[in-house]
Amino acid sequence: MKKTTSSKKNEKNVKQGTSYQLKTFDEVFGKVSKSEHFKQAYNEEITRLRLALEVRSLRRKKHFTQEVVAEKAGMPQSVIARIESGERSVSVDTLGRIAYALGKEVRLV
Repeated sequence: MKKTTSSKKNEKNVKQGTSYQLKTFDEVFGKVSKSEHFKQAYNEEITRLRLALEVRSLRRKKHFTQEVVAEKAGMPQSVIARIESGERSVSVDTLGRIAYALGKEVRLV
């Protein structure tokens, strides 16, 4: 088996007596997680992931495939797949079309 560069480097560090210490979440993200920029980005990411789960859940409750939702919303199936995966954010227009295809509407709560 061929060794990768990183595994060779790790072996070299171990041979030289270098030790690694694991860090906690707070040690790594402690200061940065308190910044407003981090909080905003984190909240946006969580919102996108929740939306992805909600779209998938509604689709499955209706027993629709991604293809059926995409056809009803007038878009390619790949758009539905990307939204459900949480990889990409979604425009309000696209979300509205998907909501309509699922018999829902977009509202601010």
